[in-house]
Amino acid sequence: MTDLTKLTLAEARDALAAKKFTSTELTQAFIDAIDSANPHLNAYVLATPEHALAQAKESDARLAKGQARPLEGLPIGNKDLFCTKGIRTTACSRILDDFKPTYESTVGQNLWDAGAVMLGKLNNDEFAMGSSNETSAFGPVVNPWRRKRGGKADNTKLVPGGSSGGSSAAVSANLCLGATATDTGGSIRQPAALTGTVGIKPTYGRCSRWGIVAFASSLDQAGPIAKTVRDTAILLRHMASPDKKDSTCVDLPVPDYEAEIGRSVKGLRVGVPKEYRVDGMSAEVDALWQKGIAWLKAAGATIHDISLPHTKYALPAYYIVAPAECSSNLARYDGVRYGLRVPGKDLIDTYEATRAAGFGKEVKRRVLIGTYVLSAGYYDAYYLKAQKVRTLIKQDFDKAWSNVDVVLTPTTPSPAFGFGEKAGDPIAMYLEDIFTVTVNMAGLPGISVPAGLSGEGTPMGLQLIGKPFDEGTLFRTAQVIEDAAGRFPVPERWWA
Repeated sequence: MTDLTKLTLAEARDALAAKKFTSTELTQAFIDAIDSANPHLNAYVLATPEHALAQAKESDARLAKGQARPLEGLPIGNKDLFCTKGIRTTACSRILDDFKPTYESTVGQNLWDAGAVMLGKLNNDEFAMGSSNETSAFGPVVNPWRRKRGGKADNTKLVPGGSSGGSSAAVSANLCLGATATDTGGSIRQPAALTGTVGIKPTYGRCSRWGIVAFASSLDQAGPIAKTVRDTAILLRHMASPDKKDSTCVDLPVPDYEAEIGRSVKGLRVGVPKEYRVDGMSAEVDALWQKGIAWLKAAGATIHDISLPHTKYALPAYYIVAPAECSSNLARYDGVRYGLRVPGKDLIDTYEATRAAGFGKEVKRRVLIGTYVLSAGYYDAYYLKAQKVRTLIKQDFDKAWSNVDVVLTPTTPSPAFGFGEKAGDPIAMYLEDIFTVTVNMAGLPGISVPAGLSGEGTPMGLQLIGKPFDEGTLFRTAQVIEDAAGRFPVPERWWA
């Protein structure tokens, strides 16, 4: 039998419908792959094989009766930020300890209701704070890709991007057909770019945030990472839904995104913003950008130079807004109601001891920054000003939409880097999100598509930014890039 783990989600769906194999066989293939690879990659913080096989058995019964749901029997991974009923959910932080929610996230429930099978919980940066998946309490995730230097393999362990590094690494290494992820400043798109996978952050409000551990509530948004543009379109359709439990979730019907795949982009207006040519961007990233422009032009799109003048303020404004909201959201972790509790001599001492032991260095850094910018005397000078900048960034895009339909940029300023190469320099790490944060600040949809390899043989991605709730156009345009560039499977399973 062929290696079932190498199938795309769409291929597996069609093969299950044709009864070429069972969901149990497919699920077992992924369980075996996880057992083999996870000690080396650390993509899963909790594998749930018994739970997965029980779901697969139910799917096989439905498939036999001709009662298949849209995602029937398809095994996926679930980022550890999504609450799972009765299954440990920690946001990869010690402070949540052995927390087992009594409820399921709306996004997760939508997927299980559509027939998907959950293989386990995926590693991420602690509370989604990071761009390399090095801040997780369970240790870093290893990128399945390796660099080549001087024509020889370099065994330096590379980061898979973050915060959804477990999701991107698991998809890239064929440890699931697709994965849930979240994006606050680039945490779906950046790891997708660094692992040769596809990741989409939908418009803010397209997916419910209910049951997702909060980082920055006005920026967080769920989305999928998968092997192909088609696979992400399939997953997003079933992740998204209106939700009365989330007041920020829009009451709009969810389109059939898969129907957009293969549609022509002739006459589509593609914007190229001059402000995204930044200092520090490598020449090969710029060359890839030019390739993307040429591919879309060859497919019939028209290219337009545009200006997004407030782009240069996006990153500093983001690192005021996000920590401020993080400081507020993480105030609930006090050692009293759930998670870790470190007893102290009195209540205040318990709070301090619990938070000191439970939070990692990066989370503490952001909580302190956020508390500072929200404090009396600094709120107006920092937080309020950052929110005004955010409005200006949104207005830049609003003006651009009168002239273009989508915007094309690089996803990241560089390919995957090694462990520790940027971890000691928070500013260098924050700059990893320089091309992605504007999308979150403006609440727009953005997709990253693998488009080429660096000189060291590691993946690089291109980003498409769309109008609010126009994810369909992003999928249609992203497919053109995927068709032109080809797919980028990991060249060797060195961990095997």
